[in-house]
Amino acid sequence: METTLHIDNEARPASTQARFERRSPATGEIVTTSAAANTSDASAAIEAADRAFASWSQTGPGTRRALLMKAANEIEARTEEFVAAMKAEVGAGELWARFNVVLAANLFREAASLATQIQGETIPTDKPGTLSMTVRQPVGVILSMVPWNGPVVLAARAIAYPLVCGNTVVFRASETSPRTHELIAKAVYAAGFPPSTLNFITNDPKDAPEMVEAMIAHPAVRRVNFTGSTHVGRIIAEKCGRHLKRCILELGDKSPMVVLGDADLEGAVNATIFGAFLYQGQICMTTERVIVEETIADRFVDLLAERAETLRAGDPRVQAACALGPVINQNAADRLNGLLKDAVDKGARLRAGGYAENTLMAATILDGVNSGMRIYSEEAFGPILQVIRVRDSDEAVRVANDTEYGLSAAVFGTNINTALSVAMRIQTGAVHINGSTVANEAQAPYGGTKASGWGRFDGGRAVIDEFTELKWLTIESPSQQYPL
Repeated sequence: METTLHIDNEARPASTQARFERRSPATGEIVTTSAAANTSDASAAIEAADRAFASWSQTGPGTRRALLMKAANEIEARTEEFVAAMKAEVGAGELWARFNVVLAANLFREAASLATQIQGETIPTDKPGTLSMTVRQPVGVILSMVPWNGPVVLAARAIAYPLVCGNTVVFRASETSPRTHELIAKAVYAAGFPPSTLNFITNDPKDAPEMVEAMIAHPAVRRVNFTGSTHVGRIIAEKCGRHLKRCILELGDKSPMVVLGDADLEGAVNATIFGAFLYQGQICMTTERVIVEETIADRFVDLLAERAETLRAGDPRVQAACALGPVINQNAADRLNGLLKDAVDKGARLRAGGYAENTLMAATILDGVNSGMRIYSEEAFGPILQVIRVRDSDEAVRVANDTEYGLSAAVFGTNINTALSVAMRIQTGAVHINGSTVANEAQAPYGGTKASGWGRFDGGRAVIDEFTELKWLTIESPSQQYPL
């Protein structure tokens, strides 16, 4: 598969003709070759988006809504292409790939519904003969950057919400999933959006620091929309601060599942297995920690281990029934093995799974994890579930909050008052009672606290605030009197 840049809705190579390769995480074979843009190409994309902003920002809500609805249909029409690209580029299984497409199409439709909800309000004023109000206006060019792990849905939210608010977008694809990301850009173009409302850029991984620096610094870029690791998010935030540009960040996490003593164990196991091992645990809201009260811990861990042992790992392109595919690359597998060895050496008990072989790692459960182990605080981002045993709900809350992260969490318990009390004290952007940490609905606000980022990426008025400017406007009498 080959991908190109897309500027002014035209496919074009990089100005230097340079290309880079993406290899399969399962076999190492080349699966995609892509145009390797340089800073001149990035500037061309930004300047095209800036020119398009003048007209797109004035487009009526009916037109925006209709185009976004068409884009949703175009995304669905490319389902099989998305599935093939995600299997090849990022080792996704059938479930995760199709789930991505469904979420992305729904997100475009939800964004379309916001077209008439971008509203201001009237403000009481003490000045006679004056009408005081607020209006919300688009901000300009949005630089959107997303990772490879949820490539379709994350790209959708990075494109659809800025567009419905009247902004134009320069979308810098992940170097790890260039074909998957190009497919969503093509769906937007096929829907009939005006030229340069969306521009698509790919670059060689070695050029990423220079490219990102140049794009953030460009004066036409007014806001930066980034999803990725906390490490890179800090760099993005620092660069945006230097240029006084607002950024929206969704970063890493160590999502906790708290299992209280009165929990429905079967339901808790189901939610934990799903949250921990969907897409090999490479989701921002993956259940990394299950925090369980001691009174039920032995039985709960036995059930977890029994279920985990039934999950098989393999290459989803040739083993359709495998529950887990490869982790994203060998470096990730080596890091996971290092975390696992450190924990075992320090007393954690391996209850299921084990060390990765090449890039394949079985569903792994570590019991008896404590704060002296690296995996207690470091984001694993792989199929290792850590069990931490606690005395009661108060200790469960303390452990859940004993992290720099704060994106998603879950609580299982049949006493809803107790479960709600725990949920309210957990410092995350979302908490799901008797549900999984992995949950997403386009109409609900989604984002993190602490080192998991700031801003909200979905959810009606919350996302409108991220991609518009609030302006105070008055209409006054020209004959009013002034004290000077």
